[in-house]
Amino acid sequence: MLDKKHFHFTGICGTAMGAVAAAMKRRGFVVTGSDTNVYPPMSDFLRGEGIEIFEGYREENIPAGADVVVIGNAISRGNPEAEAALDRKLLYHSLPEVMKEHFLRGKRNFVVSGTHGKTTTSSMLAWLFMSAGKEPGFMIGGLPKNLGCGAQFPDTEINVLEGDEYDTAFFDKRSKFLHYLPECVIVNNIEFDHADIYASIDEIKLTFKRLLNIVPRNGMAFVNGDEQSCLDVIANAPCPVTTIGFGENNSVQITEVGYDESSSSFFLGKESYSVPMTGEFNVRNAAMAAAAARFAGLTMEEVRDGLLSFEGVARRQELKGEKNGIKVIDDFAHHPTAIRLAIQSIRQKYPSSRLWVLFEPRSNTTRRAVFQKPLADALALADFAVVAAIPDLHKIPENDRLDPIKLAADIVALGGVSHYLADNAAILAVVRSGAKSGDVVAVLSNGGFGGIHKQLLEEL
Repeated sequence: MLDKKHFHFTGICGTAMGAVAAAMKRRGFVVTGSDTNVYPPMSDFLRGEGIEIFEGYREENIPAGADVVVIGNAISRGNPEAEAALDRKLLYHSLPEVMKEHFLRGKRNFVVSGTHGKTTTSSMLAWLFMSAGKEPGFMIGGLPKNLGCGAQFPDTEINVLEGDEYDTAFFDKRSKFLHYLPECVIVNNIEFDHADIYASIDEIKLTFKRLLNIVPRNGMAFVNGDEQSCLDVIANAPCPVTTIGFGENNSVQITEVGYDESSSSFFLGKESYSVPMTGEFNVRNAAMAAAAARFAGLTMEEVRDGLLSFEGVARRQELKGEKNGIKVIDDFAHHPTAIRLAIQSIRQKYPSSRLWVLFEPRSNTTRRAVFQKPLADALALADFAVVAAIPDLHKIPENDRLDPIKLAADIVALGGVSHYLADNAAILAVVRSGAKSGDVVAVLSNGGFGGIHKQLLEEL
């Protein structure tokens, strides 16, 4: 692949695809690309880098002289460019394969994995390196406020990668993180997720075992030692392992945790740290980032200063505004455990407020019946829980679908207050009539929820 000159990216406007395409262009390669969603800021960024973008997918978009077609994770058989690459017997690769050969090989790669907390922990770790003057490369599935973008690949020693266990491409069903050549791995937690590609928790644990199998002897895996699934994965691991958690059996214990309205403090072993975020899970995230940064060679003072100046990640308990004393918060949580932890954190930050949770079941996992009961258990922790309609329900097999009407009823049966409301107009009407000054309205979705955040702030 290293002798190839012209790379065509099918699905170029994704955060990671766009960042890699731009980095390839800066290194002297010819880069073109196409996407159905060509709009700012990514379209402006790519065109500013001198990259020609085609809107829509067509066979003729792939230039006759293209050496490699980079096929994005969202592209499936039937896509005209995927079919053309196969018909024309072109060399095609996944994005992780291109990253591995052009940006990761020979570097110090820090891979942050787990069901929850990947984006926040990888953002923290990248910022710790950045604030210490290391200028890391990074690829993060969100927008870290300190970093200004989700991905960049300067030609430097260190890379921080959010390591997703989701599959790589339609032609490569291995987890993406298995391509990332890790020196150091963080495993935040392991739960059942991605029900569209994994049949059981055991399948997920197997892919994490495979990840630890490629950590070198001079590397390190920092693993949540409070969780049995993580302990199962590290059994007989061939790489060095350090367990981190609140329990006494961890190699490094988190102790003396304290919370106030805007920050959390804790000891990691004998070192004390603070982070301007609330909630137990953010303490875990910060502890993992601190441990990995110290392994990389940062001093305790560099880590301490970096954590104190961390500004968080867009869509992770992000305050979107306040109207008539009612706060509107945006959060990406879309797994029962993430919802429960988000509610816990918001309660710690606003202990005297009534909490509304507006939940849109949108991910491939939460649209499925497998989480019918756990979702009810989590959402019942709110004072008021609103369940929205399920987008693209036809894409889920009928016997496998979450029942949102039953979900609302189950929440009520658990002692909560809940409504199933099929559209935003109905949701806005209920919140407008019931919310009062001092309340917090948390919008939980991994999508746009029809722009409901702005609508709430306009109508409350």
